[in-house]
Amino acid sequence: MKFEICTLFPEFFDSFKNHSIIKRALDKEIITINCHNIRDFSIDKHHKVDDEPYGGGAGMLMTCQPIVDCLEHVLALEEIPTKIIFLSPQGEVFNQIKAEEISHGKHQRLILLCGHYEGIDQRIIDGWIDEEISIGNYILTGGELPAQILVDAITRLQSGALGKEISHEEESFSKKFKGKKEYPQYTRPENFRGKKVPEILLSGHHAKIEDWKQDNLK
Repeated sequence: MKFEICTLFPEFFDSFKNHSIIKRALDKEIITINCHNIRDFSIDKHHKVDDEPYGGGAGMLMTCQPIVDCLEHVLALEEIPTKIIFLSPQGEVFNQIKAEEISHGKHQRLILLCGHYEGIDQRIIDGWIDEEISIGNYILTGGELPAQILVDAITRLQSGALGKEISHEEESFSKKFKGKKEYPQYTRPENFRGKKVPEILLSGHHAKIEDWKQDNLK
């Protein structure tokens, strides 16, 4: 999977790309992550990317020209199936089922547009955005954190990204567990300060253990 991040703050992704599963997936070339600074595409002499909204209102809106030129530049880099996603509080709320849908869909490349200020000009959404996605019903300063969440969740679903292929199938919110969160999990010691691991998990009876997991989904 190819991730192209269009942002005013590409440096936000420096640390993100250098740790844990994301770094391993990059090193193994399972994914690529490229950041594109929207401000570099502004034709304004001061590299301005925002302006006051028509009709009044608080704050500033990101303008069409820098964003559209950035998006079109990225689209022209490679002719492969691509989806452009705008990280927006107005979008569909992201969840594990959505991550699986995107991961297993036809698109080989995702362009993630990170807004800032009070949002972006609606004409960008109408003309270039394929889908709006939100990570929750609250307001953030920009789309960088939501973009990282999408990249992380989708990367985990790519073949070879995790140590064991079964890992993501066993995780909470997956289709296997019907959107429920998780079953209780335990590790050594068997008895910690009088609190014992359920005997069924020590039995070695895999079918009964699976039934116990299903019965104890939260």
